[in-house]
Amino acid sequence: MTQTIDTSQFENLEITSEDTGVWIVTLNRPNKRNALDIATIEELVTFFSMAPRADVRAVVLAGAGDHFCAGLDLVEHHSEDRSPADFMHVCLRWHEAFNKMEYGGVPVIAALHGAVVGGGLELASAAHVRVMDQTAYVALPEGQRGLFTGGGATIRVSDLVGKARMIDMMLTGRVYKAEEAAELGFAQYLVDGSSFDKALELARRAAENLPLSNFAICSAVSHMTNMSALDAAYAEAVVAGVVNTQVDARERLAAFADKTAARVRPDKD
Repeated sequence: MTQTIDTSQFENLEITSEDTGVWIVTLNRPNKRNALDIATIEELVTFFSMAPRADVRAVVLAGAGDHFCAGLDLVEHHSEDRSPADFMHVCLRWHEAFNKMEYGGVPVIAALHGAVVGGGLELASAAHVRVMDQTAYVALPEGQRGLFTGGGATIRVSDLVGKARMIDMMLTGRVYKAEEAAELGFAQYLVDGSSFDKALELARRAAENLPLSNFAICSAVSHMTNMSALDAAYAEAVVAGVVNTQVDARERLAAFADKTAARVRPDKD
């Protein structure tokens, strides 16, 4: 059953959609460098819980102002003076939001600029594709602030660039600027112009795929990487059995068979 997303219920996220099925979700706290307070996390949970059942074909995740996201709202964290149990539950809500993104089956393309720091890097790492512009920089400054990552860096950032590099970032406060960050694997694309424009281009392209194919790509792959090789091979075969026989693919397969479909070729540029 298709859900309707009421965008008026969101205060910290600005949400718009296109006829292409692409939705644009913008962190909208520019005066806080889009730092993640608990209200923003709850809005991310709400949106990404509904997206798979709301005919959302792809999402561009962006940040308003000069930065993508500066991470945990440290002012809120300090003023709340949370107990260990309280903050544990805050972290679990972060995991809920980011897991909804990674495993929800809807392609999420992150447009990164300015600060992609701490929890902002954890958020970006939950996206399926990341695009950086030349202003972007990444860091995990938790060690210098008496903190430890709580939103999945030990899972996703270490998966992107390795455990040793992540530990170095946390211990020393090391900052990677755009070009080096992209080369190391923090992003799949680095652009000279607007990261948002490139992310929107990629999201529109992904939205043209069949939803079931995208669901498998943006959910099953992550699940399979958590399995043993033997279990992953079995799961892959089951998913392929479902996806590769979907009725909606027949027209596309027929176009390939009669040579009217575009063939895969390297770019001429």
